Amino acid sequence: MDIAMIDAAATRLAGHALRTPLLHAPGLDAIAGRRVLVKAECLQHTGSFKFRGGWSAISALAPEARARGVLAYSSGNHAQGVARAALAHGVPAVILMPSDAPRAKIDGTRALEAEVILYDRATQDRDALGDALAADRGLTLVRPFDEPQVIAGQGTTGLEIAEQAAQAGVTEAEVLVCCGGGGLTSGIALALEARAPAFTVRPVEPEGFDDTARSLASGRIERNAAGSGGLCDAILTPAPGDITFPIMRRLCGPGIVVSDEDALRAMAAAFRHLRIVAEPGGAVALAAALFHGAALNADAVIVTVSGGNVDPEVFSRALDRGI
Repeated sequence: MDIAMIDAAATRLAGHALRTPLLHAPGLDAIAGRRVLVKAECLQHTGSFKFRGGWSAISALAPEARARGVLAYSSGNHAQGVARAALAHGVPAVILMPSDAPRAKIDGTRALEAEVILYDRATQDRDALGDALAADRGLTLVRPFDEPQVIAGQGTTGLEIAEQAAQAGVTEAEVLVCCGGGGLTSGIALALEARAPAFTVRPVEPEGFDDTARSLASGRIERNAAGSGGLCDAILTPAPGDITFPIMRRLCGPGIVVSDEDALRAMAAAFRHLRIVAEPGGAVALAAALFHGAALNADAVIVTVSGGNVDPEVFSRALDRGI
């Protein structure tokens, strides 16, 4: 993995991915006690940054692999990103989704003409199911984070952050990234290493699913005790990836862990001050900026709001919190 792969992904994504804005609101600065800039990937196609990685991976496939189709497994955002990219390329897509994924994400994936197969993540082995499907149908697996072309696609977010921050006059900052398996975090870190080396990337996770923070602290890959059950479904992964973790260990600062309540309050703040909709897993980085200032060192922070695919009931709960 290197900056050349990210630049190549950016070329393939040109005219297809949206260049999402870097937003600012004085009210967020007041809460955080420092300047806060928000990279609003919730405004990306399919409502999350995952479209970038899906397009990057599918556009890089050989024609014969595209003709056979692709397989992805996801609780929703990667599913929709791959499904939309596959639809645009005329590629059949099969998506393996947990049955407890948010209904909005299941419906959104089906609306993009993907074949959705549901499984029970408490009793069924997702990887075994996926391996059987791929072998039976000749599908190419597009992994959600531990895949070089996916990481390269997510890294294009970092290219935009570097350019937009420079335009905003920000030359030093901590960049807080919502982190599951580390595809977005490692991709942004690689891009900023090359284009904004004074920036430090910090992964942010929810309590109970802080495998990356613990892995960075110990220097080896740590796993979560639970595989499901948290509010932040978009970033609940068992452990950092074999590809992503070495990148994060080399380039990232310590991880930050926030509560589900913090995430809900950050969702309310994003809506109140920026008028954007964030899902819980997409709001944890903003939660760290707003409510965990003691863990930060920079006068300016840039946060990713990485997704906005939230069920109405959860969003209503967030708005009830206020801040």
